[in-house]
Amino acid sequence: MRTHERVLAQIEAGLSAGRWSIGERLPAERALAEELGVSRPSVREAIRILEAMGIVRTAAGSGPSAGATLIDRPAAGLGAAVRLHVASGTLPVSDVVRTRVLLEAGAVRDAAARVADEAALARVREHVEAMAAPGLDVTAFVEHDQDFHIELVRLGGNQLVEAILSGMRAAVASYVVTGADAVEAWPRTAARLTAEHRAIVDAVARHDGAEAERLTREHIEGFYREAALDT
Repeated sequence: MRTHERVLAQIEAGLSAGRWSIGERLPAERALAEELGVSRPSVREAIRILEAMGIVRTAAGSGPSAGATLIDRPAAGLGAAVRLHVASGTLPVSDVVRTRVLLEAGAVRDAAARVADEAALARVREHVEAMAAPGLDVTAFVEHDQDFHIELVRLGGNQLVEAILSGMRAAVASYVVTGADAVEAWPRTAARLTAEHRAIVDAVARHDGAEAERLTREHIEGFYREAALDT
């Protein structure tokens, strides 16, 4: 195990033991190095990794906000990791779609059980109405489409699922744009997709989890088939 990995392991042990809590600052770089018996560069490298993982936020200087402060942003690290693997080109569109269906349909079902009132769905409905705007170009439509799906997944309350799907966002947007270019009449398809979005939100609003899950699955798989992305 390399030195910075030992530092990470010891910081992980400290977190698990409750030595530090969210919002607290870790000891200064010099103090950590002395305590752990390692070099300051090793501590610095470990802190950089923790920042990329969304575990700490760092600030330069010597004031009260300086140093590494513990936060908890699972979407940061997980999202970045998924984006990099998708960008490598080794994950086929079919795998992205199947994974999306498995995670998102369940998250929408959970959202139907959790959403307490219509106000919780206000932001989701805003994206639906934006997609219905006449003459909206493909790029703007896809941006609202992505925001719609992430906002809906967020209402499901599973941070891990949200993080993974957020990391897949660029890959999903890419195949949706490709599919939009492939369909014969995009305005007609866009209108249908918007109607499907509205139906999903309505099912969530009336707490019909089974229907919301079914509609989400059919919505995602239907566009994949229509655009012939499996060929």
